[in-house]
Amino acid sequence: MNKTIFITATLLGMSAIILGAFAAHGLKSLIPFESQQTFETGVRYQMYHALFLLFIGNTKVITQKTKRIILYLVIVGLIFFSGSIYGLATNAISSFDFRSIGFITPIGGLLLIIAWFILLINFLKMSVDNS
Repeated sequence: MNKTIFITATLLGMSAIILGAFAAHGLKSLIPFESQQTFETGVRYQMYHALFLLFIGNTKVITQKTKRIILYLVIVGLIFFSGSIYGLATNAISSFDFRSIGFITPIGGLLLIIAWFILLINFLKMSVDNS
């Protein structure tokens, strides 16, 4: 499971850098400044969660089952959150109207929050180390 988490984190991080560069250079003349900022928000959250998954893969204080749940929540959450943001930001240059699926953005955000909440619950369950 840790290998899967590390590979996923690496792919998310790499693609965040690629998408960020694409937004800064390729989209600059195609979409308004506000849309560029929106796109960058999606990239930022994608990178935050790539780093989050690196931590999850490295920690020994949560079970493999919990790691798997967090991994799936992050993947689906990012597809819904960042993916819909990418679509909404580039809506002006797309033949598909991403506003019709804009409702999935907050669902994705909620899934990301739940992933962090599960980690919090696991930390709260940890016994106190008095050493």
